[in-house]
Amino acid sequence: METNLKKVTSVGMGQKIAFGFGMLANQMFPAALGVFIIVLVQDLGFAALLWGIIQFAPRIFDAITDPLMGFISDNTRSKWGRRRQYVFIGGILMGIAYVAMWQLYEDDGIVYNFIYFFSWSLVFYLGLTIFSVPYVAMGYEISDDFHERTQIMAIAQFIGQWAWVIAPWFWVILYDPAWFPDGAGQGVRDLSIWVAIPCTIFAIIPAIFIKSKSTTERTDFVPITTSYILKSIKEIFISAFEAFKIKQFKKIAFATFLIFNSFNVIAAFTFLIIVHYLFNSDPASAGNWPALHGSVGALITSFLVIPLITIISKKIGKKKAFILSQLISIIGYVLFWFLFVPGKPYMFLFALPFHSFGIGSLFTIMMSMTADICDLDELENGVRREGLLGAVYWWMVKLGFGIAALLSGFILWLVGFDPEQVTESATTGMRLFYTFLPIFGVVLAILIMKNYDITEERANEIKKELEIRKLKNKI
Repeated sequence: METNLKKVTSVGMGQKIAFGFGMLANQMFPAALGVFIIVLVQDLGFAALLWGIIQFAPRIFDAITDPLMGFISDNTRSKWGRRRQYVFIGGILMGIAYVAMWQLYEDDGIVYNFIYFFSWSLVFYLGLTIFSVPYVAMGYEISDDFHERTQIMAIAQFIGQWAWVIAPWFWVILYDPAWFPDGAGQGVRDLSIWVAIPCTIFAIIPAIFIKSKSTTERTDFVPITTSYILKSIKEIFISAFEAFKIKQFKKIAFATFLIFNSFNVIAAFTFLIIVHYLFNSDPASAGNWPALHGSVGALITSFLVIPLITIISKKIGKKKAFILSQLISIIGYVLFWFLFVPGKPYMFLFALPFHSFGIGSLFTIMMSMTADICDLDELENGVRREGLLGAVYWWMVKLGFGIAALLSGFILWLVGFDPEQVTESATTGMRLFYTFLPIFGVVLAILIMKNYDITEERANEIKKELEIRKLKNKI
């Protein structure tokens, strides 16, 4: 919803669900990518250096495109509003690029495949930026009610979590000869189509069904022209990273960075621990257990964590709900040390309800908090910058994801992991990092958020001050 004079404070369930379908696309594309990408090493022979470039270079690309897209989205004059047309175009572009980048054949050679995949991946990430930055900003501005914002993000995360229920099973499908007798290379070529078509449809649903007001008459927007952007590019990036001058924004950005990316560092170890520790390096015996770890955790998040944390947040406030959920996740990480039991793989399922509170509640609460911070930013700086603040926040997440990939490889080297001969010391090392690294990230994040000060009362004060200011401007 655009913010001319006054926002609608009650959003229909249809609008909330439409926004949620966009989140399913926003999460399914990267979730499937995280599974498919193993084919580059396992089946196409990409070296570790090429793997690292593919994982990390897009983060540098995002550092350029995300703030620019945020600036463009915030200042677009259009009869469709500021966001919808970009969500539509970006959804189509990333769907086409996703299919194209996985049309790889081993016979073409490593150099050709690397250049081909890397080039199309940049097109995909450009499409993802064009889609996701305005899409996330759309969620921040859809309501100005303190608790309804949490409900909107909860519904979106509930729908988006199904990506993580489905994606782990791609491991099973890709390497099952009954599905793909010619191997996983054929698998990613075919599955990419089946992922891209529905996800593209999900991505454009918010653009079609979420209402927005025309911004053609807005006089407070700066010009969106190539010449203006090129002349102002330095100021755009300075403005983007001045977001960190807002202390509340800096807190949620760095807390998210610590929690989400300490989790991502050890996420790749799940498969390795299950196969090599629980099943004595026998992937066939491990069967569906690696997929069950991800799917069951996502189902618990959808049906337990998100609804519960939404209720808790309304009762005790967003900050306390955040701290409580992260403390519960520490219990889960500790339990993993004791419940990864060789010969009894079902035991780790008992740790998942506790573990799921950490990541499962994170974005529900943090995206709701970001919407509150957008109001504070308008009060202090006189402009609405949902797109820019959202771009910087999610760039931090993406940057951390790339760093996590590099750290995962470093830790595997540090513990002496060798897939040809996995030692007891290597599995013990992985398990130690699996338990204690995310706990370290969670504790630091809680300390950062301890003095976060936008309560419901403060949010309502900000809202009233903005309404008074807008009324004076109208008069």
